[in-house]
Amino acid sequence: MTAPMKLALGPLLYFWPRESVLDFYAEAAAWPVDTVYLGETVCPRRRELRLEDWLAIGESLAARGKEVVLSTYELIESDADLRTMHAVADNGAFRVEANDMAAVRALAGRMPFVAGPFLNVYNAATLAVLADLGASRWVTPVELSREGVAAVAAEAPAGIETEVFAWGRLPLAVSARCFTARYYDLTKDHCELRCIGHPEGLAVDTQDGKPFLVLNGVQTQSASPQSLAGDLGGARAAGVTHLRLSPQPHGTGEVAAVFRAAADGALSPGEASARLAKLHAVPACDGYWRGTAGIAPAQAGHA
Repeated sequence: MTAPMKLALGPLLYFWPRESVLDFYAEAAAWPVDTVYLGETVCPRRRELRLEDWLAIGESLAARGKEVVLSTYELIESDADLRTMHAVADNGAFRVEANDMAAVRALAGRMPFVAGPFLNVYNAATLAVLADLGASRWVTPVELSREGVAAVAAEAPAGIETEVFAWGRLPLAVSARCFTARYYDLTKDHCELRCIGHPEGLAVDTQDGKPFLVLNGVQTQSASPQSLAGDLGGARAAGVTHLRLSPQPHGTGEVAAVFRAAADGALSPGEASARLAKLHAVPACDGYWRGTAGIAPAQAGHA
């Protein structure tokens, strides 16, 4: 009998006030997620919480039976960033998601780690190298198709887990420039932390008023959330073991409940997709998953 797919709550990609973060994870302890990723991955200037705070949250979640993983930065630009990454790698309590090769080097041979989506694993040979260094799970790049995931998973080293981005705005790119600061005509070093005023990022529309992208500091996201709820059967057949749900300021617990029911067969793909559609103002997409333009509307069922 095939083991049920697990739900993973990905790292928080937005900048929220400290109390909002603490409240969010206090609620998440009761959600039907198996794994929770913690820590700042986008911008080192976001310092509402320190490593000690993330560790305290992790201890509370672990006491509720959750697997806790600490995530590292997507982009390291300074010695201070490097020191923070090493502190996360040396935390001594929880597994680490490595999001760049410096983190992989810090973790290699020391402990099992998660190969994050920003390592850009597109083939089994690359995954085998990471597995030799200690990777026990890989998170697929967001633009890798269902067929691409299946091809890598089919030749993956024995026992390695496969996690896909199943819900939320897709993190498409990260830059040394801060686009939110630029929007406010500020420099990156004097950004006034304006992104804390945009708990879901700063929406960008096309000239004809259609949702296009979301600016999240140095990160650029899709305007539409990706949803794989319509093709969990395809995900399972592709070898997926974990479904990543990206935190949003509203409705994340409901999203987790829908995915749990859908993964367990209690909701059909159509029912799950319909319920999720009520939780987001912009229609969902799944084009990358189906091997076409990423912005293509999500479908219910294998296509």
